[in-house]
Amino acid sequence: MPGRPGPADRESPRLPHLTSTDIAGRIEDLYGAPLADLEAHAQDQPPGMLSALLGMHEGLALAERSIDVHRDHLARLLHPERQIGPHEVSHLLDGARRLAEAVAVRDVHAKSAAAVLQSLARVPAPTHAPPACAPPVPAPPVAAPSPAHSR
Repeated sequence: MPGRPGPADRESPRLPHLTSTDIAGRIEDLYGAPLADLEAHAQDQPPGMLSALLGMHEGLALAERSIDVHRDHLARLLHPERQIGPHEVSHLLDGARRLAEAVAVRDVHAKSAAAVLQSLARVPAPTHAPPACAPPVPAPPVAAPSPAHSR
């Protein structure tokens, strides 16, 4: 029913919405280096967690740019001084569809990246040298077999 909040309108418990800037900062904190350095490093490595995180970040940033473009396009089409005729309606619908798709893509990338980053933690560098392993203790010598006593 219009005007009444439905199940989709209720806020569900979920991860906080993070922007590409937030995700970039968390990746930098996790790996301890600037994003540009991490991107250069990942190019020389086999695919792994870093390249996956960088890919999620890039997808999120692209979706955010797409949202801006489609939102601006719709704002121009809906300008108060502009007449909306039958020809413009199809452009409005297409722009709204594209904006909704960009928002959905952004939400998926943000949720995935946030979940992965939340599951990872930076391992602190050891403050002291780990104790050296003691050499293995040699096994005690085996006693020579004694002749069996006969009866």
